[in-house]
Amino acid sequence: MDRHTAHPDTIAAQALGWTDERTRAVIPPIHVSTTYLRDEDNQYRSGRVYARADNPAFDQAEAVVNALEGGGQALLFASGMAAATAVFQALAPGDHVLAPKVMYWSLRNWLVTFATGWGLDVELIDMTSPEAVRAALQPGRTKLVWIETPANPLWTVTDIEATAQLAHAAGALLAVDSTVATPLLTQPLQLGADIVMHAATKYLNGHSDLVAGVLVVREGAVESDAWQRVRKVRAQVGGTLGSFEAWLLLRGLRTLHLRVRAACASAMQIAAHFAQDADVAEVLYPGLPQCHGHAVAARQMHGGFGGMLSIRVRGGEAAAIAVAARTQLWKRATSLGGTESLIEHRASVEGPGTPAPPDLLRLSVGIEDAGDLIADLTQALRATHDQSDAEKTRSAGPAPR
Repeated sequence: MDRHTAHPDTIAAQALGWTDERTRAVIPPIHVSTTYLRDEDNQYRSGRVYARADNPAFDQAEAVVNALEGGGQALLFASGMAAATAVFQALAPGDHVLAPKVMYWSLRNWLVTFATGWGLDVELIDMTSPEAVRAALQPGRTKLVWIETPANPLWTVTDIEATAQLAHAAGALLAVDSTVATPLLTQPLQLGADIVMHAATKYLNGHSDLVAGVLVVREGAVESDAWQRVRKVRAQVGGTLGSFEAWLLLRGLRTLHLRVRAACASAMQIAAHFAQDADVAEVLYPGLPQCHGHAVAARQMHGGFGGMLSIRVRGGEAAAIAVAARTQLWKRATSLGGTESLIEHRASVEGPGTPAPPDLLRLSVGIEDAGDLIADLTQALRATHDQSDAEKTRSAGPAPR
């Protein structure tokens, strides 16, 4: 299969059309060997030395993600965090890096604690503003610009192409966390990014049954010093995936296009519905024309605006938590991108310093019927609103005669 001409749906569904020449199997086996035989002259002409970096179980999943992104090479990692942090660990003490104020909370915490402790100069800025990026860049000293778009949990949108131009003019690399967009909606490498990262736990796998991450480098940069340092981090630090998990990821990738398409359509329907709901103060979703960043999203996202949105509940934090508690179809759990829909009060999870307002609920839309999801969330909102009204009436006491 020619990855340059095949449709992404075909690439995903057929996993690049792999078959086993010996057994004629259409699904690859699970390779569990940790070590590989040397040649008689003590060489490794097979290219495989040790499973930490050379596991054949990685080959097909890496190839599929690489093809979907239009990249030069992909590397699997044990988690999205392992993939993301490898990019920063490949830098040197004293290097200046830019990252967004609004981003995946665990990586943000790692950057302001571990990364700074190792000597990186980390600066968090409003990455949605090209002016802020231009002002923060230090030519010759800024080595990496990291963006996430749409950014968790406010779903703000960063202009990848504009940011790439600014970063490259200053001599920096641009890396993009495109977990929410997936390769089907946005291809950051085609917009000028150098590296794209996915928490493959989420949409790429899509079944809430494995933890994984992946990095993809642009074509022409596979042999670059920066990418070779990332490869060494994976091999030497050891944040690599297990064989069974790699097999599960490949299984999940085969339905990526179906799941993402369904989630996008439902998320758009849900966002539009609750934008008109009296019990919702605001809906945050890049597909809504009134949302900040919609114009940029419409330009760099194709086929949908993702399956993630957030709502701000009238009544504040207590009301938001009560709404989540009253849902029946939406599952109160941390993660996103699975077949089941999830709801979460992010401020409670992230704690002090979170950019998430206390009235915000993060919604990961699955592939259930959108009408059922709307009805479930509506009843939770109404019940919470009715209880609040009743409590206000009781506290006011009997009406004067």
